[in-house]
Amino acid sequence: MARWLPRSTALTRFCQKLNRVKTLEDDMMETSFNRCLSTIDLTLLGIGGMVGSGLYVLTGTVAKEIAGPAVIVSFIIAGFASLLAALCYAEFGARVPKTGSAYMFTYVSVGEIWAFLIGWNVLLEYMIGGAAVARAWSGYLDSIFDHKIKNFTETHVGAWQVPFLARYPDFLAAAILLVATIFISFGAKVSSWLNHVFSAISMGVILFILIMGFVLAQPKNWSTQEGGFAPYGLSGIMAGTATCFYAFVGFDVIAASSEEARNPQRAVPRAIAFSLGLATGAYILVSVVLTLMVPWHTLDPDSALADAFYRRGYAWAGFLVAAGSICAMNTVLLSNLFSLPRIVYAMAEDGLFFQVFSRVHPCTQVPVVGIVVFGLLMALLALIFDLEALVQFLSIGTLLAYTFVAASIIVLRFQQQKGDVPAPGPSGQPSTEPHEGPSGGELKEYESFSDKLHLVDTDKSKEQREPGQLKAAFEPYLEFLSDFYPGEVVTIAVVTLMVSAICLCSILVFGNTHLHLPTWSYSLLLVLFSLGFLLSLLLIWAHEQQHSTQTFQIPLVPLSPALSIILNIYLMLKLSYMTWLRFTIWLLLGQSRSCQTVKHLCSLTSCCQDSKEGLKVQSL
Repeated sequence: MARWLPRSTALTRFCQKLNRVKTLEDDMMETSFNRCLSTIDLTLLGIGGMVGSGLYVLTGTVAKEIAGPAVIVSFIIAGFASLLAALCYAEFGARVPKTGSAYMFTYVSVGEIWAFLIGWNVLLEYMIGGAAVARAWSGYLDSIFDHKIKNFTETHVGAWQVPFLARYPDFLAAAILLVATIFISFGAKVSSWLNHVFSAISMGVILFILIMGFVLAQPKNWSTQEGGFAPYGLSGIMAGTATCFYAFVGFDVIAASSEEARNPQRAVPRAIAFSLGLATGAYILVSVVLTLMVPWHTLDPDSALADAFYRRGYAWAGFLVAAGSICAMNTVLLSNLFSLPRIVYAMAEDGLFFQVFSRVHPCTQVPVVGIVVFGLLMALLALIFDLEALVQFLSIGTLLAYTFVAASIIVLRFQQQKGDVPAPGPSGQPSTEPHEGPSGGELKEYESFSDKLHLVDTDKSKEQREPGQLKAAFEPYLEFLSDFYPGEVVTIAVVTLMVSAICLCSILVFGNTHLHLPTWSYSLLLVLFSLGFLLSLLLIWAHEQQHSTQTFQIPLVPLSPALSIILNIYLMLKLSYMTWLRFTIWLLLGQSRSCQTVKHLCSLTSCCQDSKEGLKVQSL
């Protein structure tokens, strides 16, 4: 039976492979994609991903059921919270102008296993998101024609009552996804042009809504006679913030497109800032005019804007609102179909997904196989599945990606830059390790994260300290930390910070409701975990970090990423237990896939080593 147990060397090698990080090429501008997207192209892609049907539906729902007119404050807070995550993406997008978004950012700083899990979740997020938007697009168009499409389908095709399946097949939703897939396959320039058209129409409708809305505004709708500005109080504002936060999750399409940007070092940070600013302004201003046109408690959650114009005597404006909503949903569809194949391409390039998805068409310079396959899968999901129960799954995948990107910013900022002395291998030479895809593709060089921490010994005689080393001012007080390798203490502190954030948010969310903690223990645990969070933050700040003026850097590191981490964890814990259950099952499926890949790589490496030893013996 012992022969079936793994050897200690093989187990050690397996663990190292799980934890290794990706080493990027010296020339990161070299790519098989077509670098044709400008700052305006990226900005409109980001706006298209954020300003979707939520502008026409979410504003009315939150205003009537959660926050009242104070939905404006909810959008302001949610916009600031999204800004923290967006700045992290902006720094990575400028420093690492490669496709893959959160997957790539995690791979170059934290490790392979975490990168795969992030990519695995983002993959499902885009698939469900695209299919859900397609069904919403179909339902909105069907409602304009008095549900004639639905009635025709149920009469001539039939309806069924099966768990997890839709009541009837939605051929219209599947058709719009297939049409969008065809356009996306023609290349980034065609996709960008199509997005420009729909974004222009959508922004024109939004401008019309704002002008007409302010003309028809009645300040008395915020008066105490109508319930006041914040009828649900601070708790309603914060609950509205948690809902409004998900309106801004589309900006990561810009980071996923960085490998096709002409000048990603400048274009990516600017596009993220411009798109997020414009989207936040649009949500805030539309919320203002909507709650001033009619009393907030009389809004129709399903079609708030169209109903508001109808009740003020402008029924014809409802058709313009409907046209704007459909165009906005088209841009979200394009955003999902544009990003997903590129993330899959990045995973396939690294050998963590099927190699067929790493093929780029020589003419269109896009991953056509990924676009077609995942476009068909989205169409199948939209055709027959009931996606309402899975929509909340999108939130947890997005928030997890935001959390890991924020943590990766801290880890990467306190690591030594590429080009410093690499970690010595067993023979005193820099150690690199081959990496081969499941199909035996070309080898790529990687280095383990533990090796990257052993980059260079601390030289106390140097006036200029390296990133990851203790600051000179703190050395007399924290002298015992000087014995650690550069970046090692920061990595431990980041893990401690995340554990403290999880515990702190768990007490805040479940302490009084599910755990029923006494007041003294509730307060004590809050103080203890808050101290752990703050001490970890101070310990990170006590070390030197990279200072570069070549690309954009998020300010106030490690404070800004730490705030993003704790906010994302808090919002994740507010999700339902069924969402967590589905998320766990999907993670286990991804974990098994990842382990199979790494085991295959380990066996390939062992075979290579055994054959080399055999050749040596034969030569002797």
